[in-house]
Order: sequence, then C-alpha cells, then structure tokens
Amino acid sequence: MSKQISQEQVNRAAWAACDTFRGTLDPAHYKDYILTMLFLKFMSDLWEDKAEEYATRYKGDETRVQRALSRERFVMPNVELKDNDGEVIESFPASFGSLYERRERAGIGDLINETLVAIEDANRAKLEHVFRNIDFNSEAFLGQTKDRNRRLKNMLEDFHREELSFRKANVGNLDILGNTYEFLIKNFAADAGKKAGEFFTPPEVSDLLAQLVEPKSGDRICDPTCGSGSLLLKVADQIPDGNCALYGQESNGSTWALCRMNMFLHERDSATIKWNDTINNPQLIEDDALMKFNVVVANPPFSLDKWGAEDAASDKYRRFWRGTPPKSKGDYAFICHMIETTIADTGRVGVVVPHGVLFRGGSEGKIRQQLIEENLLKAVIGLPANLFFGAGIPTALMIFDRGKTDDKVLFIDASREFDKATNQNVLSETHMDEIVKVFKARKSKDKYAHLASLAEIRENEFNLNIPRYVDTFEPEEEIDIGAVQVEIETLEAELAKTRKQMGSLLKGLNL
Repeated sequence: MSKQISQEQVNRAAWAACDTFRGTLDPAHYKDYILTMLFLKFMSDLWEDKAEEYATRYKGDETRVQRALSRERFVMPNVELKDNDGEVIESFPASFGSLYERRERAGIGDLINETLVAIEDANRAKLEHVFRNIDFNSEAFLGQTKDRNRRLKNMLEDFHREELSFRKANVGNLDILGNTYEFLIKNFAADAGKKAGEFFTPPEVSDLLAQLVEPKSGDRICDPTCGSGSLLLKVADQIPDGNCALYGQESNGSTWALCRMNMFLHERDSATIKWNDTINNPQLIEDDALMKFNVVVANPPFSLDKWGAEDAASDKYRRFWRGTPPKSKGDYAFICHMIETTIADTGRVGVVVPHGVLFRGGSEGKIRQQLIEENLLKAVIGLPANLFFGAGIPTALMIFDRGKTDDKVLFIDASREFDKATNQNVLSETHMDEIVKVFKARKSKDKYAHLASLAEIRENEFNLNIPRYVDTFEPEEEIDIGAVQVEIETLEAELAKTRKQMGSLLKGLNL
C-alpha cells in the first residue's frame, strides 16, 4: 500500500515545479502553465484510478469498463496526430503519462497543446475554451525551440514526482489538491506584485467578507469580478451543508480558465463562470434581464479608468439610474451593478473598496447619498493598509442589505488590527472574530465601532469617512511637571558627581 502524501509535501513539490520558469517568465504568466499542468495531472490520475476500479469490478470486460468511464466527470480521449493528408500517424491517450513518456520530443509544446485540445473537445460541456488561452508552444513566453523544449521537459519531470501523484492511494481525498491549487495561487500573487489583484483576494479578507454577507443554504451566490474564484469558494464554505449555486464572471481569459479549473478541483462542477467584461457585457442573464442573486461579493479593480462611462446612459439593464460614476473611477459602476443583481428585500452585497469611495464628491457623492437614503448600506468596515499584494493602500468593506431592519449604518475601524508578516499585513482569526462579533451585535464600541443614525450621516453630508464616526484618538498621559523637575535635578546631581570622580581618576593618571 502506498504511503499517504501530506498536504505540505504536495505544496512543496508543486511550488518547486515553478523553478523551471523563475527568472525567465513573470509569475502572472507562468502561473497559467503550472496550474494547467496541475489540473491535467489531477484528471489523468483520477482517470487511472477509475479505470483500475472498473477493470476490477467488471473483471476485465473492456466494453463495460469503457461504458462506465464514459460516464465519469471527465472523459480522457485519445490524441490522434495526422500528417498533411489527414492520415493518422500516431495515437496515444490524452493524459499526463503520455506526455511524460514523450517529454524528449522536439515538439513537446505542440503535443501538450494537442492533448489539451483533445480533452477539451471530449468534455465540451464543461471545458470549452478552458485550455485555448494557454499556449505551451509560445515562443514569446517560453523561449525559442531549444529553451522551450528544455523547460517543458523539466516541468513534466517535476510533475512526475511521487509527491505530485494524485492517485487516491497517495492523497486519500481531493481536498489536498484543491488546497494546493489555492496555495499556488496565493504564492503566485505574492510574486506577481501589482498584477496579483487581477486574480487574487487575500484569504483572510475573503474569509471575513464571506462571514459578513451571511450566506444561507439554498442561496444563489455571485462574484461579478471573480478572478480565480477563491472568494466564491470561501462564501460557499460558510454554508454547512454546501447547498448553494455559484456564479461568476471574469474579463481576463486566462484567469477565467483558472477559475473554471479551480471550481472543478473543489468539486463545484455546476458553478457557472462566464467570460467577459461585467460592466460592458454582463453574461449572467435570465429572461433577457440581469440574473438575481441572494448574495453578491466582489473585490473589483480599484478606481478602474475607462470602465465604459460613455455607454452608461444607454445601459439596457438600467444599472446606473442613480447616476453615472466618473469615467476615470469605476468603483461605483461595480457597486451599482452588484446591487442591481440582488434579490429585492433579501439580497446582500459585500464589496472591497478603496477609501476614496467613502468620501469623494461629484457624481460619486450623489450615488452614495442615494444608496444611503434607500437604506441599503448596512456597514462600513475599515481594514489595515498593506493587506493586498501590490496595493499598500488601506481598504474598506461596504456591506449592503436589502433586508435591513433599521435605518442605521455601523462603522467599524479595524485599521489597527493586524499582524505583521514578511511583506504584508495580515488579519488573524482573532481580528476577524472581533469584526464579525461587533458586526452581528450591531452596537457601538468605544474607539472601535459606532452605529450611526441617518441624521448623523446627513449632518456629515453623506461623507462616510470612518474617522468622522469612530473616534480612535488616545489622549496623551498627563505629565506631572513637578515630578519631572525632581527627576531632572536628581540626574544633574548624579552627573556632577560622576564628572568629579572622572576628574580625580584622570588626575591620578597624570592625563
């Protein structure tokens, strides 16, 4: 019996496989190759497990084995290589093992592409376009032929290691694989700098946001800027029985593909993840209207320039009836979209925003005022600076709730609640627990939270800047001038005595 491989071993081996590309390719790009290969390895090992299981069950009856395999989550077909006349010159199983056996081939990049296309075609309902954005024969990213072949050969050999065998006997359950995928995405984000925001929200922020929107069994949950899907999965994890439907949209093609793979690795095969620009071309449509959700969460791009303001007035879905956000800052475009896609009377929205969203004037100020007067805003939570890779600015969470039972807004200042890590600040479980506790209690707490009335917010001209509501000022300790004077006089006397002793010593030395 094989020895079970630990989560740490798998994570370490998968991260080591990135060495092939480090120093030659940006992490924001090589993540696509590593994560796609991880997914291919998962499918191949799963297929081998099932093939052995059915061969034993049906005592080698190949017809029954193949029939059973055809009903599996993924079908692994054969790859057929043809000559210029269309004649098949080679056929082999579309699997990681087949590619590993052919790793010395001069055209290994093309073979990987052909294998992925064959798998995509055989699983069109689930995998259509998932692999088409990733080119393993790209000279621009992987170098000229000799270097490209060497790198891909090294990568195949890295993934052939025992620690990256996802056969059931080795890993026990698929949670390890899903966890490794998330581990890699987080580490890629740490290396990718400013580009990290395109595909990653720190897990602590995702955890916190997931708790604040309070998802329930049976909910439809959406992330309109879903990146690699981690935030969606965190929200789903909050539901004990896991009964929910996940939806997302992502504008970046390769990131959309990673999200699709991430859903499969977490056994969320039914998740609906669309590819396109959410503001300019929303894809989650039902009966020619925007699909409605119980929960909508997002970490949209901060203050996106050229988001499509010129077409806002003619938006067929009337998402911007409260006003058109400035063309150079799309924050409220995403917020308005999210609110318009929630179910009336019960929908909840959780969104990560830069602090400017809370106080900027102009059209943003008018939209903010309208949202407050509609009594949709439930809470504003200030987070510490430097939580996000590539963005050192402090951020905030805005929670909207169509089912609010009062007309107040809770302000929480958690900006000082963090632990220092190597390059980032992080929220600990203790910090998150305190935020959630105060949020649910919905009461003021000295120097931490304030439950503001609508009258207070009006008095502040609908400015939501947190220090206007939460006073965190700590008065300096009162100084006893008399005691300080006595201490100074004592120190001066001691200094005079010391100088006198030093003078005697130097005199004795004839210096």
